[in-house]
This record gives sequence, structure tokens and C-alpha cells, in this order.
Amino acid sequence: MHRMTLLLTLLAAVLNMSESAMAHPGHKEAFLNARVIPVNSPAIEPGYLIIENGKIVEVGPMSQWVQDSPAIKTRDCTGQTIMPGLICTHSHIGIQGKGGGGADGSTPIQPEVRILDTIDINNAGFRRALAGGLTCLNIMPGSGHLSSGQTAYVKVRPAKQVEDMLILDANGKPMGGLKMANGTNPQRDAPFPGTRAKSAALVRQAFMDAQDYQRKMDLAGDDPDKRPDRNLKLETLAEVLRGERVVHHHTHRHDDILTVLRLADEFDFRVVLHHVSDGWKVADEIAEAGAPCSIILIDSPGGKQEAVDLAYDTGRILDEAGALVAFHTDDLITDSRWFRRMPALAMRAGLDRQTALESLTINAAKMLDLDHRIGSLEPGKDADFIILDGDPFSIYTNNLATFVDGKQVFDLSDPDDRLYAVGGMGAGNPMRPYLCCIDEGHE
Repeated sequence: MHRMTLLLTLLAAVLNMSESAMAHPGHKEAFLNARVIPVNSPAIEPGYLIIENGKIVEVGPMSQWVQDSPAIKTRDCTGQTIMPGLICTHSHIGIQGKGGGGADGSTPIQPEVRILDTIDINNAGFRRALAGGLTCLNIMPGSGHLSSGQTAYVKVRPAKQVEDMLILDANGKPMGGLKMANGTNPQRDAPFPGTRAKSAALVRQAFMDAQDYQRKMDLAGDDPDKRPDRNLKLETLAEVLRGERVVHHHTHRHDDILTVLRLADEFDFRVVLHHVSDGWKVADEIAEAGAPCSIILIDSPGGKQEAVDLAYDTGRILDEAGALVAFHTDDLITDSRWFRRMPALAMRAGLDRQTALESLTINAAKMLDLDHRIGSLEPGKDADFIILDGDPFSIYTNNLATFVDGKQVFDLSDPDDRLYAVGGMGAGNPMRPYLCCIDEGHE
């Protein structure tokens, strides 16, 4: 009888705890008196942001702020700016080795390769990215192949394994696109193409093979005996043809850009154009094709010959033509800590300020099919945001804090985090006793 009474008492306690948890589903936190930049609507000054269970629940002016619970945690952000976490549509953080961590030298088209199988989650680049306010990355393999593999969309959050960082779709599948490239990068000795025309021919044949593979799969239906042998390469390309996987395409010269658009039209696949150094020359064609552009700008001359006409006003010209514009780091081409500076350079060449804000946030989210979750400060979206001590586009502005899914993952006042904000590329790396024997895979 005593044992039964004890069990009933414990059960009642558990039920009370469960009811309490249901009545108070999560911890709320409010950020007050800030200049809030939702991006999808005008800035609010002063404003507030409330988060709960990793989601944004409320955004508004301080005149509407009502503390509905004495238990809510508040943070005074007077003199500070809150905006959505920054999104880099083209990054190589966590990748080392030949081929940018993706395909090898056996063939020029390897869409079956997954970059997630080579991401080093302990790479210091992730912490530098958080210092710069980046909360979401499209991690890409290199551009030395016509297709070097599948990209990975990740949240920059603490992780013990790469799966902890991956963004999953509604079916629990890791999200990502397909990296492709043209121009001089994939040109070399056979079996790689030696010319631009041969590059396009190889890509065209690969998509024709994928079309044939998809037809056989459709005819087989649910009968496994009639299906062709599984082919990871063609399976991935078939995903592209079905619109399930977007192509992220490295391309610089105006003629190479038009080749990409020609192939995308022929095989009806979705594409985001990356780099587009000559994009300003063919802006109307890009806009007419409905192809978004992820641009890189550099603040010093040099680089490859096909980028010789790179221009700061490319973003403005593309935006005015009607193309969707974002920027990317290509980290470490541009250190992720200086990402906000890139649209600032474009603004000096006439890019609209609102477009510049969107280029770092909601436009980038659209290119990754994630704008329903991230990219703006709206109720229901993920609580990914940053707190700055000044204007987003000033070089003198510091990122004070970075939040991912409602959790603070960077704090400038923390000496350990500050190391990654102000230190060099090697900041945070452990001492290595045999430096002469380590191959970092750099080319």
C-alpha cells in the first residue's frame, strides 16, 4: 500500500509538471528600445522584438510594448540596431582539400558528390562567420568542375556533427542546391573540356541522360523490377529537372552567363547566377530569364582575367533591370566578418539602400528557398537576428551579438568570442607541433 501511494504521488507530480509546461510552453525574451530593421517593412525606432521557443512572436514600436508577464526576460538595446541574421549564398567555410572539398579529377561532372560529407564543423571559419553576423550559409564545393557536387544549406549553430547544422526540408531531407561552373575554371586536359563550347556540350549531354533516366523511372512507376539501376549522378540531375534542387552556377563573362541561361531554358531548370562579373553587360537578359544573381565585389584589383570587368554598379544595374540581387563572401575571398561591407560598396555605386538590406537577408533567403523561415523579422519566422552598435553599412559598426533559433551564439563582450571577431585567420586554432608535415590542401 505504501509503495502504491508513493507511485500515485509521483504520477501526480509528473502530471502537474506536464500541465505547467503546457501552460508555460517556453521562455519569452524581449529586446527593447532598439532601432529594429525588419527588412520586409520600414525600420522601427524605437522598437522591440519578442522571441519564444526559437521563433519570433512579436515586432513593433515601443509605444505598443506591454509586458504581459512578469517572468519575461528583457534586454535594453538603447542605441543599438536589430536586424535579421545575415545569409551568405556562397561560402566555402569548413572545406579543405583539392577541388574545394567536392569532386575529384576523374570526371568533369559529379553531381552525386555531397559537400556535407566533407564539412569540418570545428573549422574556425564558422565562429568568424558568427562574429560577422552570419546565421545561414550555402556551403559550396569548388568551381573547378562543370558540376562539383551538391551544396549544403546550414545554420551556423553549435554542433557536434554536421547533421546538427543542416537545414532540413518538410520531409526531413537536408536542403541544398547543385554547384555548377563554366568559363576557364573547368577547362583542362581530357576528360575535362578544353573549350567553352565543349563545356556546354558535356552539360547538355548530362541533362539529356538525366531526362532519359527520369522517363524510365516514370514508366516503371511503382514496379521496382522495371526501374533502371540506381544512378546517383542521374538521380541528382533529375532532381534539378523536376525543380526540386536549384543550380548555383559559377559564371563570370557575359557570354558564359548567356550560355547558362540558354541551358536553363532548354532544360527548364532553376538557376542562381553566382559572381556575374559581367552581369551589368547582360542585365536585361538576366532579368528577362528570371535568374537571381549572387554577386561578389572585391575592394582591390587583380584576380582572374574573366573578372577584369567586375564593376561596383553591377548590383544597381541588375536591380534596376528587375533581377533579384544578393551578395556573397566566397569566404575566404571576402572574410565573413566583413560581409556587410560588400553591399555598402555597391551603395557607393548607386544601389538602393533597401535593396542593399534585402541583399543580405530576404533576397538571399529566396535564393535558397528559405524565405518562409528566415530573412526578415516577422512573427512565426526563426529567431535568427543580430544586434549592432550602429548602422549596418558603416565600417565602424560592430556586431555585438548573434542569435540563431533564439539562442545567443556570439557575444562580443565574451573574450573567447571577441578573439574570433578581431583576431587573424588563425585565431582560435590550436598550436600544431609538426607544421612542416601538415598538408592543409591549399592550392
